[in-house]
Amino acid sequence: MNRRDALRLAAAVTLGSLCSTPTFAAGKGLRVLILGGTGFIGPHFVAALRAQGHSLTLFNRGRRNPELFKDIETLLGDRDGKIEALRGRDWDVVIDDSGYVPRQVKLTVDLLQGHVQHYVFVSSISAYADLSAAGIDEDHPLARLKDPAVETVNGETYGGLKALCEQVVQKNYGKHCAVIRPSYIVGPGDTTDRFTYWPVRTSRGGDMLAPGKSSDPIQFIDARDLADFMRQCVERRIAGVYNLCNPPGAVTMGDLLVTSKRLAKADTNFKWADAAFLEQQKLLDSGEIPIWSPPSGETAGAALISSARAVAQGLRFRSLETTVADTLAWHDKQPEAQRQKLRAGLTAERETELLKLLNSRA
Repeated sequence: MNRRDALRLAAAVTLGSLCSTPTFAAGKGLRVLILGGTGFIGPHFVAALRAQGHSLTLFNRGRRNPELFKDIETLLGDRDGKIEALRGRDWDVVIDDSGYVPRQVKLTVDLLQGHVQHYVFVSSISAYADLSAAGIDEDHPLARLKDPAVETVNGETYGGLKALCEQVVQKNYGKHCAVIRPSYIVGPGDTTDRFTYWPVRTSRGGDMLAPGKSSDPIQFIDARDLADFMRQCVERRIAGVYNLCNPPGAVTMGDLLVTSKRLAKADTNFKWADAAFLEQQKLLDSGEIPIWSPPSGETAGAALISSARAVAQGLRFRSLETTVADTLAWHDKQPEAQRQKLRAGLTAERETELLKLLNSRA
């Protein structure tokens, strides 16, 4: 997967200055259906909603972490036509975090029409037509597919498919739905390793290749902050479209690396490589430099998305220190094979090679 694909497939930030999370009175427990629930972000949704006494039902294929929630009602099925388990049931709110193909989303929406009062759909900032401009808000033009009937989900189609899924939900639920567009979703449980790579690599110490400049902004959302906002959408019936990411410029690449170094008590020496070097070594196309975006070009705005609308509705952020520390703690508990071979970032051999090239330019 190259950098462009990774950005388009990002379904996914922390901010110390807005670290407190407001508490809303849950009142009467609500009946909440989660389409998914056992992957990365689903368990965080479950934790946030159960903490407030809501009654949950999960709908999934029963393949991923089936042992996770034995005490929660789970209906088995498949978004691709096998949704009969949902028929004739009523819920107050549905959270759809597994919708990728508009035809499949329409099947679910049609079946739940009149049986669910409020629909919350998890989309992505990849739904935007381009990410080159700074300050993109929720009214920015959306991606459009050359072939709207395509159902193959990949780096070229992901954003356009998400945009079409959004439109299916909005057409049917109107003012009774919320569309959530996260940037990179990070934190404990994230097996993509796009964020995890940086704290883990920093903790290993030594000379380390760092992209761009220390002051370059980065954007992401802690899965638990996403879950808390989703809880508010459930309890307050929040409607509309919302970008979920830390405010532009709130967190920099330097912040992430220095914080990781301090928390890990590592002796890491950062070697900053400018965008020209990274491009020359084709690192911007290989996906080996996750999260970071070059300050100019077609993805320059990916780290400068506006989340002001969500913040006004109550979105709050854990501190960067909390996200880094909890990510490291979670990673340390994973199987050794998973800890040793991350799914994103540079391999040790590749980094050594690049550092030699970088040092030879000095």
